[in-house]
Amino acid sequence: MRTLEATRVIGVARLLAGLDHGPLNDLHSHLQTHGPQPQLTRDDYTSLAEAVGLRGRGGAAFPVALKLKDLPRRGVEAVVVNGSESEPLSRKDRLLLAQSPHLVLDGAVGLAHALQAPHVLIAVHDHEAATKVREALMERHDDLAIEVRDTPGRFVAGEARAVLNALEGTQAVPPGRRVLPTRKGYHRRPTFLSNVETFAQLAVLARLGSRGFSSTGVSTEPGTQLLTVAGAVQRPGVIETPTGIPLNTVLQYVEAEPGPVLLGGYHGRWLPQTDGVTLQRPDVSAGIVLPLGSSTCPLGEVTRVVQWLSSESAGQCGPCVFGLAALVDDFTRLTAGDPQGWHDAQRHLGLIPGRGACAHPDGSARFLASALEVFGDDVHSHLSGTGCGRPVRGVLGGAW
Repeated sequence: MRTLEATRVIGVARLLAGLDHGPLNDLHSHLQTHGPQPQLTRDDYTSLAEAVGLRGRGGAAFPVALKLKDLPRRGVEAVVVNGSESEPLSRKDRLLLAQSPHLVLDGAVGLAHALQAPHVLIAVHDHEAATKVREALMERHDDLAIEVRDTPGRFVAGEARAVLNALEGTQAVPPGRRVLPTRKGYHRRPTFLSNVETFAQLAVLARLGSRGFSSTGVSTEPGTQLLTVAGAVQRPGVIETPTGIPLNTVLQYVEAEPGPVLLGGYHGRWLPQTDGVTLQRPDVSAGIVLPLGSSTCPLGEVTRVVQWLSSESAGQCGPCVFGLAALVDDFTRLTAGDPQGWHDAQRHLGLIPGRGACAHPDGSARFLASALEVFGDDVHSHLSGTGCGRPVRGVLGGAW
């Protein structure tokens, strides 16, 4: 899979503004492009987020205004920027941290001041991104305790509660109890935690106001969004588009090969066709669009991914430890032409959802179940003993 370094824009550039001339790593270039950050109150942020229907730009797409309202009026411990972008197919968050770090910092610092939170913690697993943020902090005087913390790059380590564990010096795995960070977050105190793009969006929203922010995108959640586009395309990269853009418009823009498309990454789902599909939350999930093309073996690609997903298990519940391992065996046998592998995969996929300690088993099962549905013809080819005749080219990644 090609390295995703390019940034592209369909429509108006906001998050990626100025990056066509190079990274905005220094504060002067950032301010020339975006202007100064307004000082807003907690109620201002809540009203703005509610007015534009802003959702978190990670996988869960939780409404930002609801998260703000759930925080107590006093005693917020920290604002946490989750830069542990451990989904291998995604590049948008680390690109923002590496090429426009001040925009992310503006969003986090502005909100921390509004919430009267004494700490801003930035959790990053990518070395280059962490370095750029630390360099950006050297230029700023934000009157807050701001720290960049290195976190593990494992898949489950990017989950919000796993990030909090890592920040507190314990193992970066999600705990079994599902407690919201707004209630018990950093040091068991109320915490506002969201991903990198969300904070960049807050910085843009603070500058533009709700009317300016809503001048593009769909009415239910206006604005722009970042997509990581990879796979069988001629123009891979991180793309800023209006929300609600037709998927076919994006595919045409990146010169994608025809065929099935993976939407949302390794916890996403396969689309058999793209007509009528629009890209908005929660369906777009982590903002990953990957056309598979026709030159690689779909089942072989999926089997390699489930092997990796199983290896990334947090190791703390049966559906993750035993369920994903069983699915590795099922898909390996299915790809080799064993009909029992197909039957066992169907049975195991029905047992896993809703039973895990975190979202990893459910997301993996969703990815695999949609693969069996969309790649039905390939399943029949493999079960017939002839196979699909195509090699596994690693379109879905592989240098994990």
